[in-house]
Amino acid sequence: MSGPKSRRPTLVADKRTTPKKSSRKPSKPRKSRAKRPSRNPIVWLFRSVTRLVWGIGWRVGALTAMAIAGAVLFYTATLPPVTALLDGRSRGSVTLLDRDGRIYAWRGEQFGGQITAETVSPHLKNAVLATEDKRFYRHFGVSPRGIASAVRINLREGRGPLSGHGGSTITQQTAKLLCLGAKYDAASGMSETEFEADCRRTTLARKIKEAVYAMAMEVRYSKDEILTIYLNRAYLGAGARGFEAAAQRYFGISANELLPAESAMLAGLLVAPTRYAPTANLQRSRDRANLILGLMETQGYLSPEETAFAKANPAVLSPAAEARAGGYYADWVMDQGPAFLTEDTTEDVVVRTTFDQSIQTAAEEALQFVFDTKVKPGSEAQAAIVVMSADGAVRGMVGGRKFRGVAGQFNRAIQAKRQTGSAFKPFVYAAALDLGYSPNTTVRDEPTCWDVPGSGEWCPENYDDKFHGTVTLTEAFYRSLNIPAVKVFDRVGREAVANIATDFGIESDLAVGPALALGTSESTLLEMTAAYAGILNGGSSVEPYGLIELKLKGEDQPLLEQEGGIGERVITEPAARQLVYMMSQVIERGTSTRAKLPDGRPAAGKSGTTQAARDAWFIGFTADYVAGVWIGYDDNTPLTGVTGGGLPAEIWRETMVRIHETLPVRELPMTVPDRVASEPQSTRSQRRRSSDQTVERVILNVLNEIFGR
Repeated sequence: MSGPKSRRPTLVADKRTTPKKSSRKPSKPRKSRAKRPSRNPIVWLFRSVTRLVWGIGWRVGALTAMAIAGAVLFYTATLPPVTALLDGRSRGSVTLLDRDGRIYAWRGEQFGGQITAETVSPHLKNAVLATEDKRFYRHFGVSPRGIASAVRINLREGRGPLSGHGGSTITQQTAKLLCLGAKYDAASGMSETEFEADCRRTTLARKIKEAVYAMAMEVRYSKDEILTIYLNRAYLGAGARGFEAAAQRYFGISANELLPAESAMLAGLLVAPTRYAPTANLQRSRDRANLILGLMETQGYLSPEETAFAKANPAVLSPAAEARAGGYYADWVMDQGPAFLTEDTTEDVVVRTTFDQSIQTAAEEALQFVFDTKVKPGSEAQAAIVVMSADGAVRGMVGGRKFRGVAGQFNRAIQAKRQTGSAFKPFVYAAALDLGYSPNTTVRDEPTCWDVPGSGEWCPENYDDKFHGTVTLTEAFYRSLNIPAVKVFDRVGREAVANIATDFGIESDLAVGPALALGTSESTLLEMTAAYAGILNGGSSVEPYGLIELKLKGEDQPLLEQEGGIGERVITEPAARQLVYMMSQVIERGTSTRAKLPDGRPAAGKSGTTQAARDAWFIGFTADYVAGVWIGYDDNTPLTGVTGGGLPAEIWRETMVRIHETLPVRELPMTVPDRVASEPQSTRSQRRRSSDQTVERVILNVLNEIFGR
């Protein structure tokens, strides 16, 4: 039993309270250090390298940027005003004018005058931009996109990354044209051509320097100023520096007047001036121009209609550029003046000459016509032609076949010394006539021998292997008989003949053996033609000349002048007039009837064929002009079936027919003999006069050497 104290207490639930929310986030259970995963070494290495590269890279980049900025500022400070960079030639130009004052050739480096990007034809400006740098006005001198594209193209085409396409902007190209600020120094031992080639070498170091220099130009100059420098300094072939010179050279107009077709053609020269020069291959140049016209249309510079019109009406060359006349002549006349005003001039010089473009064309066409119609195809025989007036003024010159307008070739008209053959005989008969012989004086054509010291007996023969008995000097001359010529030569005095030939301008050493009468001496075509001009003008020597006046461009007062080439008298005028008659018979009934001119135009001349037919000549004249023709091989190979009265006479005739088309017929200055002389003068009298004449000439020559002519 239990008592009241043992009664159970009443069950009462515990009082519950809601715990307060804590603002503290429950802490994450701390991981056991023993269970922490290890660090990834690759990730750690990558992060370390990245931090290192970044740390070095931004410092190097900053230093590089500072270096580039410094170099740019340095070059910027050294750049001169734009006007000082427009004409960068170290040599001047020579502009050659013909007898009528028309331009026919250029030599040296031509600069047509300063042009600007603002004043030049907008078509030319657009053509250059479309071709060379369509983003020119948007880049800072260097185009990374253009460089990347160029490298990709070079690699795709199997070249090195810097070989071929360069990706250069117009600014970079201008930097090259300026040789990165370096100036040509003749004392360096390099020629100007070598210096320019060195400036254009493509190496990584040079490309970097070029880029820096280009950025400096962008800082120093405006875009239009950079383009102005480029337009004035770019080389465009044929010695033309700048687009103004090129426009004048190829089209005869200013660069301000260029139309789209002409502009595209000039812009096409930038990639390869020699290959695309219109004077070298007009069709190739036009094809290149059409490509550029397409670029101009694509880039919005031309409408489709304008492009179609330009392609349908391609650019045409100026008459002077199209003719490309007088290449040989221009080279020759450049030697007529002092070198410091011609070949080596640092000034722009204008030379007026005796050159006649119509006569030059006539000679070229005549030569081509005869070789096309009378010579076996593929013949390598060469030919030369000289045409001059009686006072020595050279009007035209062809120095060889397959040559037009290109300077510096071998000129057979003035450089080739060849045996003259019977073309020398006029000097033999000139000596006889000057001593009083008549064209009707007779001489025996019969077997005759001469004793030549050191060579033994020499017995010449006639070309036809016959002997013709007693003949007049005229007949002996127009039939080109050898034995009578040697007899006359021996009778009048060998020294007298040699002196007359020398006084007429034959400068070669004349050995006075009997064979000299038959032209064993050597001479040039120019010398021989000038000597015949002396016969035409009445017996006075002439000095061939081409330069009439030389002056600096823009000046009125000439520095040099030439009025004529007639020198001292060599034979009397009556003797010269008689000789002209004898020479006229060569064409009328002698060895050179193929040279006879139509319309009854009187002409006179003499052919010449050397031993084994290695050289064939014909030189003759009308009352207006003298012309000489030579044919032969450069290596002295004998001609086949050719004599002076054949192909050379035909070329001479074709030349003279073309020259005289618009000229009236004029009589030759000659005297026709009245009768045949009953007897020749006595041998003793002839020898005495010959001796006196020789002594007189020797004395005159000595006095000329002492006191000058």
